[in-house]
Amino acid sequence: QVQLVESGGGLVQPGGSLRLSCVASGNIFRVNDMGWYRQAPGKQRELVARTTSGGSTNYADFVKGRFTISRDNGWNTVYLQMNSLEPDDTAVYYCNLQVGAGTRYARDFWGQGTQVTVSS
Repeated sequence: QVQLVESGGGLVQPGGSLRLSCVASGNIFRVNDMGWYRQAPGKQRELVARTTSGGSTNYADFVKGRFTISRDNGWNTVYLQMNSLEPDDTAVYYCNLQVGAGTRYARDFWGQGTQVTVSS
């Protein structure tokens, strides 16, 4: 089966930076997009950034130019460069892979998450 493994989270002070990585393995096919979501305690999981098979990107409004999503050739690894971090960015960050969008075979795969804590 498909596995997604995130890494790169940690504790940083406000204004600091982190680079998250997501490594995908397994039976990966018909990828529509891949991206990052986050969930803070007591909050809904929300989109942070996505990148599509066509190379386009999409960011949540709260990113405000601070984050950049990228990937290497293919879908093996996707990154999230996070700069100018603020306390409100504190959350568990999850990698997501979507396949078969718009069909009966549509499915989402999720990693286990990596904790990002922004505090002085």
